[in-house]
Order: sequence, then structure tokens, then C-alpha cells
Amino acid sequence: MFDTILIANRGEIACRVIRTARRLGIRTVAVYSEADATSMHVAQADEAVLLGPAPAAESYLNIARVLVAAKATGAQAIHPGYGFLSENAAFAEACGREGIVFIGPPVEAIRAMGSKSESKRLMEQAGVPLVPGYHGEGQSDGDLAQQAEIIGYPLLVKASAGGGGKGMRVVRQASDLSTAIASARREAKAAFGDETLLLERYLDHPRHVEIQVFADSLGNAVYLFERDCSIQRRHQKVIEEAPAPALPDGIRRAMGEAAVAAAKAVGYRGAGTVEFLYQDGQFYFIEMNTRLQVEHPVTEMITGQDLVEWQLRVAAGQPLPLAQEQLTRRGHAFEARIYAEDPAKDFLPATGRLIHLRPPAGDAHVRVDTGVGEGDAVTVHYDPMIAKLIVWDEDRDSALRRLRRALAEYEVAGLVTNLSFLAAIAAHPAFAAFEVDTGFIDRHHAALLPPPEPVSDLALAFAAAGVLLRQQDEAAKESADPHSPWNTLSGWRMNLVQPTPLIFLEGEDRRRVAVIFQRGGWRMDLPGGGREVRLVQRQGARLVLEVDGLRKTGVVVADGLDVTILLDGQSWRLRLDDPAMRAEEQVMGGGKLVAPMTGTVAQILASAGLSVERGQPLIVVEAMKMEHTITAPARGIVGEIFFQVGDAVADGVELLSFEPEEAAP
Repeated sequence: MFDTILIANRGEIACRVIRTARRLGIRTVAVYSEADATSMHVAQADEAVLLGPAPAAESYLNIARVLVAAKATGAQAIHPGYGFLSENAAFAEACGREGIVFIGPPVEAIRAMGSKSESKRLMEQAGVPLVPGYHGEGQSDGDLAQQAEIIGYPLLVKASAGGGGKGMRVVRQASDLSTAIASARREAKAAFGDETLLLERYLDHPRHVEIQVFADSLGNAVYLFERDCSIQRRHQKVIEEAPAPALPDGIRRAMGEAAVAAAKAVGYRGAGTVEFLYQDGQFYFIEMNTRLQVEHPVTEMITGQDLVEWQLRVAAGQPLPLAQEQLTRRGHAFEARIYAEDPAKDFLPATGRLIHLRPPAGDAHVRVDTGVGEGDAVTVHYDPMIAKLIVWDEDRDSALRRLRRALAEYEVAGLVTNLSFLAAIAAHPAFAAFEVDTGFIDRHHAALLPPPEPVSDLALAFAAAGVLLRQQDEAAKESADPHSPWNTLSGWRMNLVQPTPLIFLEGEDRRRVAVIFQRGGWRMDLPGGGREVRLVQRQGARLVLEVDGLRKTGVVVADGLDVTILLDGQSWRLRLDDPAMRAEEQVMGGGKLVAPMTGTVAQILASAGLSVERGQPLIVVEAMKMEHTITAPARGIVGEIFFQVGDAVADGVELLSFEPEEAAP
């Protein structure tokens, strides 16, 4: 076994590897960029080495610097995690030249399975079922259009390299093919440096089922059962579970055996995942990921095995810890990926600081894998994942109840997250009944992403209490005698009862709360009527209030004039309307179209003076390796365009001017 390993990654997977390595007595070396200098994985490792500036190309993807760090720290092996260099054959090859063990498969297997086209040719030879499609060398628009006619519509345009839904487009009619090809090529080149595409028949109601495989250098290979990853948006997994429900045992076994055959066909070693589409009793090979998957914890929960430990042992030349007949599974597990993103804005990634972060308590049933803590920032440079929430119980129904409760208990403030969206999926009757395929989110879009509910009176009472308590704290700090009634904000006046007005902004709506201080609490006049409110307990941002005799617990996080209320699994973000406030609101409209986040202009689809219709694409911004299209908010005329393709743009900057038709003379 190794004495020292370097982890060529960041965030939660780096922390995950460190945890197992520490348990096995292995010393760990972290690498980091300037943006990650104070990050969790750096603090947890035994040693850490700075690679370079924030951009991944200059730090985490810089092979030479990673290898120099490994040699300088005496690392005998490198664990690549997932993403970054994990499926980079050139990196694995460079490790071998330097005498460093790459904790992953052989270079030849990475190359073979890293190309979706090549992997499909190999699987076809090995007798593994394939989705009808095209994975040939002809890559011109004409070649692809010709093959598309043979395959038929709808079809899927996919990047041959990489994964995660990047460089992937569904095309339902021939007239949309050229646009999809161009967009997929750009995104694939930006994400993977390879714009090669393939085409596949688009199955209309498939499930996404994957098999965890492991192989050692002694010729042994096993599968550790399956995971269902059908809950997806933009072809990216949202909630995963193991084992896959409602799957016939014969299919489970056939999938597992096909996955092992796939691994053996490329001389595999280490952890890998073979992904299949399953529909109408048939399964089809999609691809093989030659690394540990993000969703590996659900397999760990049902098998009781530490897959990172398996990786380390296999890389050190040891045999697989268990043979196929020794592997068992127990219970059911879910994993929910918690992201800084706005589901209401087409899952636009969010950036900002985690000013409040409280995950549910971990135990035998609940596990949280994360690489960030309270006060950390989610930046534009890396994936916006905050954590993975994993739950386990004896059966699916029990595990699902635990998932719902854990999501309700997860507290995040400072930026928008997908927590309410995840909770809506977990609470949906069709999900509970496992009426699930890869179109689940699109099919139930209205129920999963309803219009936001206005802030409730109860939440307003918590907001008002939180603001008043903060004002009282600030007054006490500034006062020479914090106990003097003249220097507190209790509303005390000699011979006078004077209401204290508080105005909260919820978007463009104003919510007024008039507060009268009284012994032991407040009388609050809320939009829905008067309430008697009493503070029962206060612990940081967590408040226990008694409202008209009903005791409730909530969290109020104030950051400047922004107030976030977390109550009963719901959240609201309000803004205190201070008379002295003169902050400018960033808006889209009023003649301005702004960048939704920091990124790069990928394509300009309009020109100055062009008349456009509402919803017509105008400009494409690439951020976090995903494309975001800015469309016309109404029929109108495009004015000046302020940027060119390739220009960097900041969050909220005006991209172009726009004159709506109504405003035109």
C-alpha cells in the first residue's frame, strides 16, 4: 500500500478521498489554485501545493505542475477524483513516465472508452447491445445530416468525448439539426477540447441505469450492482438511487454481466461505470466512465463497501477485496446533488458566498459529502456543487422519507440553490410510485417548478423578529450602557406607544410590518392581520418564536439589507427597504439585456438595427462550460452590441441595447 498519495482534484471528491486515506494511514497531498487557498480540501490534507491561478487550465488541468507537486512531496500515486484529469489518457501516461502510479485504469482503456465512437465499436464487437446510431469518422455537416436521415428523428447529437450532458442536444426535426450540431461542437470543444460528435436514436421514455464495475490487475472483475440515474435535467443527473427499482432480476444480472464483459474487453483495472438506457425490457450501452462516479456513495451505502479503498488497493497491485458471489446488497439509498443554481431561471448557475450553511446531522442513515463550509464562496471558475446528500434505509419508501426530511433540514443562505426543486421531486407522487424515466422533469415541469409562493405572514414575522434582534444587537454594541432603555431598540418611549414600521421588498412587491413592542415580545400587524409574537429561544440565526401561541422554529439570515428566511423546508429572500438605501437594482428590461453570469461571449446572433421577435436568440454566453442564450424580451429592434465573440463579460453587465416595439416611435 502507498505511504503518500496526491489528490489531483478539489472540493468534495478531494475531501472524500482524504477521508478514506486517513482511515488507512495514508498521507495525503492536496493541490489548489489561488481561488482555493482557504478551501476545505486544502485544510484537511497533510500537505498542500499551490498550482497556479484560478482558471483550471492554469492550475488543476496543468499536468506538468501536478507532476512537479507529486515529485516534490514524495507522492507515490495520484488519485484524480472525477472531472479535470480523471479521464485524461495523456495525464495517466505522464504519471507512468514519472514512475508515479495513476489510481485509475490503464491508458489504453481510457483512450478506448474516452471516445464514445471508439467505445461503441468495441462494445459492438463484444456483443454488448447498442442504441442505433452513427459513430463514424465523417464529421462534416453533410455527413451528419445524411446519417441523421438514416437513423430517423428524434435523435441525439452528442460529444464523443466527456460527459455530464455537455455537448449534447436533442433534435426533433431535420430543420433544427444544423443549429444543434454547431452548438454541440462549440460546447464540446470548450469542455473537452474535442468537437467530434456522434448521433443516436433518441429513445422517448428510457431509464438511465448504470453498473458499478471493478477490476484488478490479476484478471478479476466484478459488478457492484446498479444505480438508477433517470432523474435528469439537461442530461445531467439530479437524484440517483440504488438499487434500481422495478427492474427484473434477469435484467439486473444481464446488465451486470454485460458491464463486466465491457470492462474485460478493454483490459480494465480499477473503478468504472458502464451506463445503459433501459426501455421496454431491453437495455442498450451508452458509454463507460473510466473513473469513480459522483453518485458512487449510493453503491457504498447498499453494499457496505468503501469504493475509494477498493481503488487504492487495486492500484497498489492487490486483488479485489471480494469476489462476485461474496458481494451482497442491503436496503435502499438516494443521492441528491445540491447545487448553487436557480431552477426558476433554467438552472442558471449561481455564484456568491455561503453566509449560512447547516447540513442535516449525519448518522447511519444520512451522509453529506461536501467540500465547502460556511463563509466559503461558490465562484464562476468551478462546478457550482455545494454538496451531495445521501440517505439510506431498509427499503425505498423509508429511504425516501429520510430524503424528504433531510432536504427540509438543509439550510443554505447567501445564494440561490436547487433545494426546493429537489424537495419537489422527492415529494412528487409519481416519484414515490417510481413512474420514472429520463423525461420525468420535463413531464412534471409545472409541478416541480411552480411560480414562487408569496412570503407568508409567518415568514414575515420571522423576518421582522430577525431584523429587530439584529438592530438591538448593533445598538447594544454601540452603546456605553447597553442596559439603558435610551440606548436600546425596544420601542420604549416615556408615556407613549409608537409602532415601528418595517418594509420588506419581495421582488417589486412591498410587505409592511408594523411592530409594537410589549413586555416579553411584540405585537405585529402583518398583511393578514395582527399577531402576538414572542421570542422563546435564539441560537445564532436560529429562532424559536411563539406566534399566537403556536411555537415554530426558523432561520433568519441577514446580510446587509438582504434577509433570507428558512421555515418549514421553504425559503424566501427579501430585501429590507431602508429609507437611506440608494442601491441600484440589476434588471433585465427597460432597454437593457444583461449577462446572466460571468462568462465569455460564444456567439452573436443579431446585428445592430435588426428587427426581432420575442424569444428570438440574440447572443450566447458560455459560462461554467455551459451555453446560455439571451433572447429578445419582446418584439423590437436591436441597438448597439457592446461585445464581440470571445470577450469576457461580468455578471450583470449590459450586453446590448434593445428598443421594444412599444417604445419605438
